[in-house]
Amino acid sequence: MDVYERVRQNILEGEAEEVSKIVKELVNLKYPPEKILQEGLIKGIEILADKFKTEMVLIPEALVATRALNAGLKTISPYIKKDNMYKARAVIGTVEGDIHDIGKNLVKMVVSTVGVEVIDLGIDVSIEKFIDAIKKYKPQLVMISALLTTTLKQMKLIIEEIENKNLRDDVIIFVGGAPVTRAYAMEIKADYYTKDVVELRDLLDENLDKILKQKSTKKSR
Repeated sequence: MDVYERVRQNILEGEAEEVSKIVKELVNLKYPPEKILQEGLIKGIEILADKFKTEMVLIPEALVATRALNAGLKTISPYIKKDNMYKARAVIGTVEGDIHDIGKNLVKMVVSTVGVEVIDLGIDVSIEKFIDAIKKYKPQLVMISALLTTTLKQMKLIIEEIENKNLRDDVIIFVGGAPVTRAYAMEIKADYYTKDVVELRDLLDENLDKILKQKSTKKSR
């Protein structure tokens, strides 16, 4: 087993302390931090995402693996130049009235592996909190989650308020969650919708630079 496989395996097994320990060992042994991040942490969570898509792993297992990934990211972060680590910043949250966080946490996990710094607003996030976060953190991406049909309308209200505050051209908006459809995403004028975390990962992995360019184009109009 190569050294990066040890990292990947312990992520999949949800061994947060072991992941952190191995990452520290590799840094001390002068392995390149960027390679530890890419070959160990990111590839490990990509394997998990693929297994999740084919139902080879259950949600509780995925969340335990997420914690292991976060432990590794926290350990490696001081050794990596932030310019190399992040291409963009995203604000993410579950809408007001909705206290489900499983889907949001999986999205957060996947987004963090494709060069996006994630500001997690949590669950039951009000319209005002989304607006305040956009003003404070100046993200390129805003990701809105809803898991209940009764809270879907909050997505529409958030986007309308972003427009009312003249912030719409500053951000690219993603929406998702079990009751969300592509047709609804278009209706409320979101920029992107994906049906699951794997589709989102693939979209960002292949098109993040184009999406960021799209934001710049909107801003210059």
